[in-house]
Amino acid sequence: MITLGINAAFHDSAAAIVVDGELIAAAEEERFSRIKHAKRPVPFSAWELPYAAIDFCLAEAGVGLREVDHVAYSFRPDGFARGRLGAQTTIALPLEPAAETSAPWESPWDPLFLSYVINAPRQLVDGVPHRLRKRFEGIKPAEAPYRWHHVDHHQCHQASAFLAAPFERCAVMTLDGRGEHATTSYGAYRGDRYESLGVVEMPHSLGLLYERITQHLGFLHSSDEYKVMALAALGTPQFRRLLAEHIEIGAHGQYRVLPLDLARMCGPPREPGTPMEQHHLDLAASLQDVLEDTVLQLARWLREASGEARLAMAGGVALNCVMNARLRDAGIFDAVWVQPAAGDAGTALGAALWIDAQERGSALSLGRRRWTMGHAHWGPGYDDDAIEQHLRWARLPYRRSDDLAHDVARLLADNRIVGWFQGRMEFGPRALGARSILASPIDPAMQARLNALKEREDFRPMAPAVPQEELARWFAPADANGGVSPFMLFVYDVVPGRGERIPSAWHTDRTARVQTVDHDTNPRFYALLREFGRITGVPVLVNTSFNVHGEPIVCTPRDAIEALYCTPLDALAIGPFILEKA
Repeated sequence: MITLGINAAFHDSAAAIVVDGELIAAAEEERFSRIKHAKRPVPFSAWELPYAAIDFCLAEAGVGLREVDHVAYSFRPDGFARGRLGAQTTIALPLEPAAETSAPWESPWDPLFLSYVINAPRQLVDGVPHRLRKRFEGIKPAEAPYRWHHVDHHQCHQASAFLAAPFERCAVMTLDGRGEHATTSYGAYRGDRYESLGVVEMPHSLGLLYERITQHLGFLHSSDEYKVMALAALGTPQFRRLLAEHIEIGAHGQYRVLPLDLARMCGPPREPGTPMEQHHLDLAASLQDVLEDTVLQLARWLREASGEARLAMAGGVALNCVMNARLRDAGIFDAVWVQPAAGDAGTALGAALWIDAQERGSALSLGRRRWTMGHAHWGPGYDDDAIEQHLRWARLPYRRSDDLAHDVARLLADNRIVGWFQGRMEFGPRALGARSILASPIDPAMQARLNALKEREDFRPMAPAVPQEELARWFAPADANGGVSPFMLFVYDVVPGRGERIPSAWHTDRTARVQTVDHDTNPRFYALLREFGRITGVPVLVNTSFNVHGEPIVCTPRDAIEALYCTPLDALAIGPFILEKA
């Protein structure tokens, strides 16, 4: 049974394909279109489906669309409409939606958005770009051979967590901006059954609160929230009490976010590009503290309500690695696992896994789970011949390395910055050693060099990668979550006495967003870390995403080569080949 999952309603459009319970491929559309987040989350962009990502998934599974059994789309139009349409078969849009005040919808654009979502099955076969038509041919919308499923957005977030986590049973919590109406959802997964334990609905949303303050601080909402998380370490939470007064936590995991006047509380909005002032830093710190405190209270309720000792998480808020670490260290749950594509891209995975499990199961139970997410490398990959063919075609100077780990480790030890393009691309926003920019953490100036190379703000920290067995020597608490952090979704403290050896790998608060690497899931990256450690005595590398400001992570050899020659990168290790600049 072949199930195609699609996310397209808001942002981070993506596709995933599951065959008989096992994930075959998953990728975000942005990597192919080269448009960050694929599109902005506005109502009139809902028609855009992730055609290139779907095409890749079909190719990886070796099928065309007509051979797919189920298509799962991660949004339910009937849940969004809540009976507003009735028997209505047409929609009306005001000429000036911004001036409309009498519409029965949250936004006068909602009917158009809803129409696009309802018509997604027809758009899938009618709107295919000409260059991709081969795998979409032979289907008429009214006679599609597959069954189409609109799946609740938060149900997809939930499924992407508990059906991918390494747990046979667990509590489940997802937090994001919003789905159809839900903003936070709770559940319990027990082997072959999932039980919903409640939802929080609009307008009460921790994700939207974080988005609103992100925008107030002069950043792009639904995009730059991770910058606010980094900024928080530089401030003091002087607005914490004021913000906390606007969040009321009730019984059964419910909470309310009360209206707040940020300009009155914290000063006027910051204009993008203007200098950061102390009150901006303090607002970021206050927001982060309040988010963490609130989520810990919700988690305590969920632990009691579910009776489960382990927690699986998804939703865009679950990408906040500082919050995740505080939840991990609070001892509420024995283990906390976060799905690496926790944002909306991951709902494509969740939709496919949920429909697959339902269809393989019965009316009373889900189908037996056959897969867990041990790594995030589910995107496109290129063999050595394909890479070399492209290098020759481009007439570029390169050499084939007989010992890639040694040769690249030498470059890094000489303070060269290296683009690292190996194996299949990561699914999710983190570069995890497949499409990475790597550098030595030993030079104190390296963080500034990397931020300049990527045209990033100077307060942005870098993330260290370390062999899994070396974690305890460099970072603490090393025994948390079984001593593994493969997806770079938790922060750790730098072990006393070690920070001076890796000054470019940690933030001002002496924490680091650590990735642990093991031989089985990424042998080339693991070998490089071990060799760099042999040469320098420091088995740690700075690992940041292989992209520049405003662009997605590189996907193809061409993307990697363009990044090499359009930035101050010193070298590129692409497959077994090395390209160096003079």
